[in-house]
Amino acid sequence: MLDPGMCLQENLSGELGRLTWRVFNALTRADRVIPLLTIWVAFPWFIKSIRRKRLMSGIGVGLLALYLVIISPMALAVGSRLLTVPLPNDQGGKADAIVILGRGPAFRPQRVQVAAKLWAEGRSPLIFASGRGDAIELGEMLQAAGVPETAIDGEPCSRTTEENAQFTAALLQPRGIKNIVLVTDSPHLLRSSLTFQSLGFEVTPHASPMPPYLVGKRKAFLVFREYLGLASYGLLGRFLPRESTDTVATASQQIVPTVSGESPQPVDPLNQG
Repeated sequence: MLDPGMCLQENLSGELGRLTWRVFNALTRADRVIPLLTIWVAFPWFIKSIRRKRLMSGIGVGLLALYLVIISPMALAVGSRLLTVPLPNDQGGKADAIVILGRGPAFRPQRVQVAAKLWAEGRSPLIFASGRGDAIELGEMLQAAGVPETAIDGEPCSRTTEENAQFTAALLQPRGIKNIVLVTDSPHLLRSSLTFQSLGFEVTPHASPMPPYLVGKRKAFLVFREYLGLASYGLLGRFLPRESTDTVATASQQIVPTVSGESPQPVDPLNQG
């Protein structure tokens, strides 16, 4: 596994990723959001100097209605279902690697449990963990779950789904690894699968359970965030086929050592910071 010291410092994509999570966490607080939007609706009518009162108030009404729809159980059920319908079922075939995407501490136990089970079933000899602030911890948890260190690899540099795919391609594809089982939560699975496929991977999506606390409004906005992610990635062309050689070159510039066809020297994740 790459040493975190090999990763370049913060970039714009990392800042944007953290910003969207901060917005996500703020929007899950319905006890704050609904009163604020209600104030928005009423405020223009109490200030004489404000023009276009109906327009401003109408925007507030629209946002309030949208918010109430997003957090409704029906919208959550339909939205979640639509994110998984296009995905193929996991038929249990062999793969070159099991790739786990990091998404924070709360998601790790479920991902480790799923990946360790897939490895124990003989689906692949390698588990590759991807994600800054997650890869090393996932490696430690996999070892605790009985997966030997020799079967674990990863990169602790990526901050976004796009970087997950780029850095994984840069490190695995030169080793002839292209057929992967991709493990992440079900809302994230469609966007991540399409992104990895665009970089030349043959992807078998495999959903990991959601954290127990992620229910109701929090899950609703996680689903809503994925629709925004699908739209933005689609507009940026991240689902279209891309040359893997170009990807390796781009990703190599964001990891200090040059990524070559040789396997990176393994680093004991237990000895990393």
